[in-house]
Amino acid sequence: MGTTQADKAADKAADETTAGVLVLAGTPIGRVEDAPPRLARELAGADVVAAEDTRRLKRLTSDLGIEVSGRVLSYFEGNEEARTPYLLELLVSGLRVVLVTDAGMPSVSDPGYRLVAAAVEAGISVTSVPGPSAVLTALAVSGLPVDRFCFEGFLPRKAGERSRRLAGLAAEQRTLVFFEAPHRTEAALAAMADAFGADRAGAVCRELTKTHEEVRRGPLADLVLWAAEGVRGEVTIVVAGAEDTGPVTDPVTLTAWVAAEEAQGMTRKDAIAEVARRAGVPKRDVYDLVHKQ
Repeated sequence: MGTTQADKAADKAADETTAGVLVLAGTPIGRVEDAPPRLARELAGADVVAAEDTRRLKRLTSDLGIEVSGRVLSYFEGNEEARTPYLLELLVSGLRVVLVTDAGMPSVSDPGYRLVAAAVEAGISVTSVPGPSAVLTALAVSGLPVDRFCFEGFLPRKAGERSRRLAGLAAEQRTLVFFEAPHRTEAALAAMADAFGADRAGAVCRELTKTHEEVRRGPLADLVLWAAEGVRGEVTIVVAGAEDTGPVTDPVTLTAWVAAEEAQGMTRKDAIAEVARRAGVPKRDVYDLVHKQ
């Protein structure tokens, strides 16, 4: 006898019953009292907790007054690629895996993307425990427009690559949000002032939600001078978008933008489309300029 629709439905229901769940759990970016109540329940009840830093996880659970009954595995940048297949096996076998990083939401400039992509591909349910976000917190307190924004994560460490990335963002009209290491903040702000203009408004948000929280606002040139005195702690930089000055048609600028996007891994086709959108010109115009090189 062939497989009936009822049989298929029963098999699907069984699969959904036995399949595991991946939980992306947001953790406090500063004060532990900012942790959502559900975070403690998920950590305590997980079959497996994958943590970017198991020592930090231990401190977090101690502060939350809970114990993790399931297995604890490390999952950080250095072993993320190798450990993803194993965690996927656990999910497929029906386990509930909770993923946490040092602070904020997993996969947002933190480990997690590979596991999420693999779980989605395998048909595993993926959910989250929403938590504090340095990106949204910095936007909210920056005093800059928040109706449209884009998150650029960490800038490249090398000066040349950093300058090319920023050059590609010079005409971006949305508010820009960056993460940066404290010891590179002055150099990053100086590069932004060069690429965007010394008078472009910005805000440096340091140690958000923590005891020594500080938000320094002003033109990029002033922020460079402030940062020259030394910056400590976790840093998020918010920069105002460019003013709308109409379509950008300068060939040198357009081709430089395409090159910058390609350098970040975007295909030429997608880079041309993105630059055309940003410049406010037809894709064909950008295509012709690039292929005349």
